[in-house]
Amino acid sequence: MNGKLLATLLVLALTMLVAAPTVLAQASAAPAQHGGGEASLKIPDLAQVHVAGVGGRTLLTVGLGVCVLGLVFGLVIFNQLKNLPVHASMREISELIYETCKTYLITQGKFILLLEVFIGTIIVLYFGFLLHFEATRVLIILLFSLIGIAGSYGVAWFGIRINTFANSRTAFASLRGQAYPVYAIPLKAGMSIGMLLISVELFLMLCILLFIPGDYAGPCFIGFAIGESLGAAALRIAGGIFTKIADIGSDLMKIVFNIKEDDARNPGVIADCTGDNAGDSVGPSADGFETYGVTGVALISFILLAVREPAVQVQLLVWIFTMRILMIVASGGSYLINEAITRARYATVARMNFETPLTSLVWLTSIVSVVMTYAASYVLIPNLGDGSLWWKLSTVITCGTLAGAIIPELVKIFTSTGSSHVREIVTASREGGASLNVLSGFVAGNFSAYWLGITIVVLMGIAFLVSTLGLGALMVAPAVFAFGLVAFGFLGMGPVTIAVDSYGPVTDNAQSVYELSVIETIPNVAAQIRREHGFDVKFENAKALLEENDGAGNTFKATAKPVLIGTAVVGATTMIFSIIVVLTSGLTQNLDKLSLLHPPFLLGLITGGAVIYWFTGAATQAVSTGAYRAVEFIKANIRLEGTTKASVSDSKKVVEICTQYAQKGMFNIFLTVFFSTLAFAFLEPYFFIGYLISIALFGLYQAVFMANAGGAWDNAKKIVETELKEKGSALHAATVVGDTVGDPFKDTSSVAMNPVIKFTTLFGLLAVELAVSLTATSGAALSRTLSLVFFALSMVFVWRSFYGMRIKGGEPAVTHGAVGAVARSK
Repeated sequence: MNGKLLATLLVLALTMLVAAPTVLAQASAAPAQHGGGEASLKIPDLAQVHVAGVGGRTLLTVGLGVCVLGLVFGLVIFNQLKNLPVHASMREISELIYETCKTYLITQGKFILLLEVFIGTIIVLYFGFLLHFEATRVLIILLFSLIGIAGSYGVAWFGIRINTFANSRTAFASLRGQAYPVYAIPLKAGMSIGMLLISVELFLMLCILLFIPGDYAGPCFIGFAIGESLGAAALRIAGGIFTKIADIGSDLMKIVFNIKEDDARNPGVIADCTGDNAGDSVGPSADGFETYGVTGVALISFILLAVREPAVQVQLLVWIFTMRILMIVASGGSYLINEAITRARYATVARMNFETPLTSLVWLTSIVSVVMTYAASYVLIPNLGDGSLWWKLSTVITCGTLAGAIIPELVKIFTSTGSSHVREIVTASREGGASLNVLSGFVAGNFSAYWLGITIVVLMGIAFLVSTLGLGALMVAPAVFAFGLVAFGFLGMGPVTIAVDSYGPVTDNAQSVYELSVIETIPNVAAQIRREHGFDVKFENAKALLEENDGAGNTFKATAKPVLIGTAVVGATTMIFSIIVVLTSGLTQNLDKLSLLHPPFLLGLITGGAVIYWFTGAATQAVSTGAYRAVEFIKANIRLEGTTKASVSDSKKVVEICTQYAQKGMFNIFLTVFFSTLAFAFLEPYFFIGYLISIALFGLYQAVFMANAGGAWDNAKKIVETELKEKGSALHAATVVGDTVGDPFKDTSSVAMNPVIKFTTLFGLLAVELAVSLTATSGAALSRTLSLVFFALSMVFVWRSFYGMRIKGGEPAVTHGAVGAVARSK
């Protein structure tokens, strides 16, 4: 982070800390009069409910033990992977990748803590000044926001550590020429991340529920969720920018210098490997942690605000948390069963379809989860309502659980190497070059958005119909609760969803580690491996296996993205309802303002779309400018003669360029989102509701379109490289161009919409209550004035995100003497 950026951030933060309490002094003179909001999020006594003679508190305490077992499961696999055999040349590369990842993460961690100053200020104002909580209570809420950040950050760190163990071990295992280890090691790493991530998340939430006093617990959940959303949004945005700068910079060298994939002489390859972890491991890990938590907090908020009877609240809370506990069991058990079947089937084969066992794992987990949902609901809530709600609620969750399996199948239709859409991109590229490649990818992305949208509507429609069959007797707006349960069901296979997503960066890195290790050129390496490890090396088979597995990794990275994006939208619906309950005093006032006939609501709907398109452009602008600088540096400094590897200093310089533009991009994007949320919340509350609904809906379709178009372009290139064997051809060049267009589509703009949508909704819950209270006590004029100030600040960062990030020509590239001369002479 440069000094100018840091100074700007600190000045803004200090200004808010000093000025905001004075501005809001009048608002703090009396408690809010608009429905209670978080003040009413009091957790009832869990001892009120008993299941088969066991108290609700006791049942959830057992859940802590299950979480510990899930944590142990993840750590055992971590240790197993660490101790797998690996050649020193490959271990050296993976450790270099880890060291650069570590440097990146430390830098990002410092930056996130600075951003927490902004969020902490609003938390202090809301709970301290508006709700008049005592200082100790406010500090506890702030502490849980920091715990939320630490959770997102910690699982992200764990993810890069285990993935950088797994990448070199996978590369080494490929030398045997057998397919199964090349599949099993990345999936083991993914399951380790998934089980640990979900177990830690659930453990922390259970601790809040069980050990924090009831009148503290609700606000602590909100603080925790905001913290993890902040961490996930920052890591997703920055990681997505970093990885695609590096990927584009590295990929374009294949065309410029006609060199092979992951050529060790290319100083951009190490940055690309670091980016695979920063974007495809750090980002998804933090995002998954946050998604799981925020969806749970949204349901908790709904239950406490919309359910009338405390006893029913307790039943539903115990039921939801027990479902989450069982999901850990279902995922772990399904993985072990699927692995036993896969090992028996593929243990000794030279080739396999890597997608087949991954697909069977997803479906097996889905089926097991559905069965356990119905069985557990029958035991836990047999007498809820009219006695039939146990199967009705289970059916609603099942709609989400099935979505977690159906959506990946639909995504594969548009992104898999076996997809007709992807093969059409290849066919179009042969005669039409990069132009028709890009157009065909757009078509695949658009069709995928249509079919996924229709699928989500059908599943949510079923949930809505079921919600009309008796849920209304227990709560207001039962359809909204049903939608929240659908999002809950999306995550019913949480560890497996994370595992198949994490599979991709390991397979990608494994291929890179193989090339960067230059193991084929090491003298007597085959004899050394035979002597030390007892097998004969098969170099050609190894390379073929790694490339094919990378295609499967691309596909399953693509399948997880719409699942996480879908939870953001469906879950945001539930959280937006919580804001509506607050604004309408429990749905008793101002319901006419939630209508297209209320102009501010309509204007909010239009504004949300504008912000989604700004975000898409701003994230891509950061990638394109950073990639320009990376390409400029690599072209000036790459040395192709007289060396087998790029210098470490050149590789670190490319990493530095990626980090610089990732931070610039994240800084501008985050503060635009932060100040826009405040501006629109203070402008008019129903304008803000329309805005939140709009960013969720626009964000869903924009994200699905971009993610799947990008996945299709990526695997079109993979077909040309692995199946057609046409590297270096005009066709290959066309598909590389398409892939570089798809890179920021699938791994920057689309994936970051998930945490941005949830962060905006959660943060907006506090912001809109502050605004309504200020208007009630000080008049609309002050709120409108503050709205204009916040909007002006947001526009500063909108300007910076585009015009301040533009590519400026005429600046000479940095070269290193003779190295630059060699590159220029090529």
